[in-house]
Amino acid sequence: MTHTAVDVIRAKRDGHRLTDAQIDWVVDAYTNGVVADEQMSALAMAIFLNGMDTAETARWTRAMVDSGDRLTLDVGRPTVDKHSTGGVGDKITLPLAPLVAACGAAVPQLSGRGLGHTGGTLDKLESIPGWRAQLSVDEVASQLRSVGAVICAATTGLAPADKKLYALRDVTATVESIPLIASSIMSKKIAEGAEALVLDVKVGSGAFMKSLDQARALATALVSIGVDHGLRVSALLTDMSVPLGRAVGNAVEVAESVEVLQGNGPADIIDLTVALAEEMLSRVGISASPRDVLASGEAYETWARMIRAQGGDPEAPLPTGRHKHIVTAPSDGYLTTLDAYAVGVAAWRLGAGRARKEDPVQPGAGILCLAKPGDHLTKGQPLLELQTDTPDAIPAALESLSSGYEIGDRPPTTPLIIDTIRG
Repeated sequence: MTHTAVDVIRAKRDGHRLTDAQIDWVVDAYTNGVVADEQMSALAMAIFLNGMDTAETARWTRAMVDSGDRLTLDVGRPTVDKHSTGGVGDKITLPLAPLVAACGAAVPQLSGRGLGHTGGTLDKLESIPGWRAQLSVDEVASQLRSVGAVICAATTGLAPADKKLYALRDVTATVESIPLIASSIMSKKIAEGAEALVLDVKVGSGAFMKSLDQARALATALVSIGVDHGLRVSALLTDMSVPLGRAVGNAVEVAESVEVLQGNGPADIIDLTVALAEEMLSRVGISASPRDVLASGEAYETWARMIRAQGGDPEAPLPTGRHKHIVTAPSDGYLTTLDAYAVGVAAWRLGAGRARKEDPVQPGAGILCLAKPGDHLTKGQPLLELQTDTPDAIPAALESLSSGYEIGDRPPTTPLIIDTIRG
């Protein structure tokens, strides 16, 4: 049967289910330039408005995987990956990958860069002198065999259809579509070749999904796609109403991750890292205690080997912003709210993030949360420390924070891990 872009667009526009053949053809044709950007824009909007069922989403994902290469990771260890839907202060990948590797698994963590108020793992690691994000497929496999963990940029041959469609969705107001989000995430992860995957689906003001119902729907779709493709997959729903840890930025988050790997650091970072590690290890049948391994220092040793393997110096001093500004508590009481979105936007305005993918970031820019919800404060006590190389950015950052924190009579109680969905 001969397909045309107009026929496929019309079918989804009118609320019909796309056939497997239509999906396979349109994804392949778009990847190879047969379907134009304006036609795929129209189809993306039709999908945004009318959705796709579970089978359609799974087939769409498969077509995007098949648009490029698929890694074969024969590295002598079970392979397991983790993906976060993004948040503020979400540096969990940094301590998690070496921790899980120290427990006996191999972690091929292909990561991305930050955009807007959410940080990017590669931006954080690039604050380490000498560290490089771009590795060849052979280098990834070699490092997994020798170290057990790699955090790097995705190779260009993985899911090229997703790369094209992702950029298109960003400029056509079609980002917030669960089928398109789920297939985008899972196509890259499936092409990566790991045996198992654990997803950290964030929910709250600093997350992409603001409501629990949205987050649960996305998590369910992600798990369903993974199962359809033979992955052992789980999704944890976790809170992102408050920044994770106390550091938000690039170098400051690396420094905090090192603290965790050396047996210190904020409790929420430790607890979430351990919970995700336990889930990852269980999915590949490894019996180990991540909390004990973290306390032993073995995870830090793996971290140092991982950084050195990618040209970085784990002992080198990290950059800090040359200009600092302290925000103090306006009154006595418990810190009841520290809004993740407000803190994320403020850090972005200080230079820690980017508005466009091609924008540079300041390695030393960021925010230290000197208090977290539940802490009792006295008037004038330091609450936040802003760091930047561009002092002119501080007023805009303070404006973002102006309604981002509240002080009240009682400490709040919000669980960090809300639910777990397993396939």
